[in-house]
Amino acid sequence: MTSPFPRRLAAITMFLVLSSIPVRAADTPPANAAKETGDRWEVTSKMSMEGLPMELPAQTQKVCAAKEWKAPPAAMDERQKCQSSDFKSAGSKVTWKVRCAGPPEMTGDGEITRNGADAYTGQIRFTSEDGTMTMKLNGRRVGACDPSKK
Repeated sequence: MTSPFPRRLAAITMFLVLSSIPVRAADTPPANAAKETGDRWEVTSKMSMEGLPMELPAQTQKVCAAKEWKAPPAAMDERQKCQSSDFKSAGSKVTWKVRCAGPPEMTGDGEITRNGADAYTGQIRFTSEDGTMTMKLNGRRVGACDPSKK
């Protein structure tokens, strides 16, 4: 029987690529300051996978999200064909579901808790045939942006 480790490593590599894609070009200042209707977030994510002994380094990226969240403040890689659904907001907490056609096919749940207007913590938990992956999130607001700019 072959070890599941190479498949898990491939799934982790795909997940890291998938999670490192920003929603908008947040590092580019908007052309017109009056159009700034969103918040620029610096998001640090740290991924772990069941049964994988090595620790992966945290990744930091900047994303732009509307001030009033109607979707998770990060995007999935279009090549993975991921779609978010069931986005709900209750007080300082938001939750959603995600499904990725893959490969590999994955389903997941996300949850973020806002800590005031300038910070949040949360996690996204994915399940695939290779196991369960959890991504811990820490975000801090670092400025304004225009979420309509791509």
